[in-house]
Amino acid sequence: MDTRSKSYSHSVATKIIVFALVIICFTGTLVESLNMLSGDHEIFREKSYFESNRFMKDSSDIIGLLANRTVKINNVSAGQTAGEDVDDNVFSKRMSAYDEVVYYASYNGTVTTNTNKGANGRYFHSFPAYILADGLASGDMVDIETFPREINDSNVHYRLADAVSKLQGTDGKVYVAFTDDFLKPRMAEWKKEKAGATKRARLLLAFIIGLMASFIYLVTVTGKVSFNDKEIHLSGMDGMYNDIKILLCIGLIAIWFILGEGFNFTSEALVPEIVFISVPGLMLVLSLTRHIKKGTFYKHSLIYALCNRVYVVIKKSLDSGDTGRKVTLAIIIGILIYTLLIHATRSFFPVVMAVGLWFVLKKANDFVTIRTGTEKIRNGELEYKIETDDEGELKKLADDINSMAEGLNSAVEDAVKSERLKTELITNVSHDIRTPLTSIITYVDLLKNDKDKSKAEGYIDIIEQKAQRLKVLTDELFDASKAASGDLPVNYEKINIAALMKQGLGEINDRIEESGLDFRLNIPDDNLYIKADGNLMWRAIENLLSNIFKYALADSRVYLDITEWGDNVCLVLKNVSAAELNISPDELMERFTRGDESRSTQGSGLGLSIAKSLVEIQGGSFKIEIDGDLFKAIIIMPKDQDAE
Repeated sequence: MDTRSKSYSHSVATKIIVFALVIICFTGTLVESLNMLSGDHEIFREKSYFESNRFMKDSSDIIGLLANRTVKINNVSAGQTAGEDVDDNVFSKRMSAYDEVVYYASYNGTVTTNTNKGANGRYFHSFPAYILADGLASGDMVDIETFPREINDSNVHYRLADAVSKLQGTDGKVYVAFTDDFLKPRMAEWKKEKAGATKRARLLLAFIIGLMASFIYLVTVTGKVSFNDKEIHLSGMDGMYNDIKILLCIGLIAIWFILGEGFNFTSEALVPEIVFISVPGLMLVLSLTRHIKKGTFYKHSLIYALCNRVYVVIKKSLDSGDTGRKVTLAIIIGILIYTLLIHATRSFFPVVMAVGLWFVLKKANDFVTIRTGTEKIRNGELEYKIETDDEGELKKLADDINSMAEGLNSAVEDAVKSERLKTELITNVSHDIRTPLTSIITYVDLLKNDKDKSKAEGYIDIIEQKAQRLKVLTDELFDASKAASGDLPVNYEKINIAALMKQGLGEINDRIEESGLDFRLNIPDDNLYIKADGNLMWRAIENLLSNIFKYALADSRVYLDITEWGDNVCLVLKNVSAAELNISPDELMERFTRGDESRSTQGSGLGLSIAKSLVEIQGGSFKIEIDGDLFKAIIIMPKDQDAE
């Protein structure tokens, strides 16, 4: 069930449906928003008709018209200029829209009314709604009495104060009563429009919620085939540069405003216009979203591509060995900078010339420094370092010469070391071979000259031992030569290193018991497989074990550890040396070097060298560490990647 839901949630059909839902909700949101803005968008928050913006507009219009007319009639009587509202025709025309309203206005003895009972303010109390305004000649305020009380709760109540402002400080009065014939049709129309506005507000909220939910879902699943998919998959449209997409989005918005200029927002033609703009716009936004999620929003832009191209061209020119190209590039850049400076101000010319001269002198000094250093290195001062302040081509040239000097110095040291090793090799080989060979010659002479036949058997045994010793030395020298040259064939196979060690130690168990050494094994129970040649691997380990048998302190412990180390397997052999190890690991690794400098043991000094060569030709590494009298041999071999 979970797999099926995953496939449905990121399927193409689901994405198309959600895409269409986004367009529908976006279109509905715009249409309802524009319809609300074009109408009375405050009506759905009004609690009653008497608090409404519409009632306050009508009442303030009526009261203001009566107050202005009454005051201006008196102004004309006093010899002042009459306004437009004094004209009876204009007044009658504007008041004709409010025939159902009863009113009474008086100022300085002048009365304007449509009832003969208006002088009595109590008469207006009999109507369902009224507004009574007295100027209060003795003060600076206007007393306003309203019914019902909801009129005072209106957000636009200030309109009444503005309408009766001309009565302030006078004996003027304006009484207005609203009959049922005036209120009922207007209240019914207000309720109808309020219901419609409330419906539009709820519909707008539903469209907004649907738009947010569908858009968030679409942004989440775009570019992925499942929620667990870590990779963002790009489509054909994503190949377009992102900055071009942004420009297209801005263009679509501009088209919207251009087409919307003078457009009737309540028209049914609004829907296809929004769809026409929003479909490609949403596709562009989703494409930008995929690049943002993939982390290629900035890099996949035309500006970045052009800048990167310029950078690559300049970098290739600087990194190449073609000095001509670099000089040409430097001249072009210099001309551009110089042109900008000249256009900025004419006074830069002397400064540029001075900087140019300083630059030339600095380069000349660096060149002299490099030439002097080269002469010293040529004369044998290989450790001399050329130091320059330049950061360009001359700096690179100086570094190359320093590297060549270091290489020459290293080569000389290697040559000296090689000569020393050759001398020691000849001396050690001569000593190790001469000893058994001298014994063989001596006992052969004894056999020839000694008439006592009873001693012949003992002489022959000694000759045989020395001959075997000479054969061992010759064989080990031959093996060391082949291993060092890499001529030994390697047959790689999958080897369980733990099983190989256990089997090998079992075969030499007699030697272990004879040696009196206590072997402590730390071999994992789990199988650890390496890629190696079984025979060569055991020969390398056997050489190390032979080295332990010869040089380990009697009755001491020997530690053998096998551990997994990332993609490798590490084998470590540790023992305490019987003789003092006053020698470095590098010197101990040299051929014909023994742990005892007296060379009194039967070793050839080739065991460590052969083990190192055998391990390295199998793709492993070998090193030794010395800590006081503690000797440690470390073999690191790559694991077999096909092992389960």
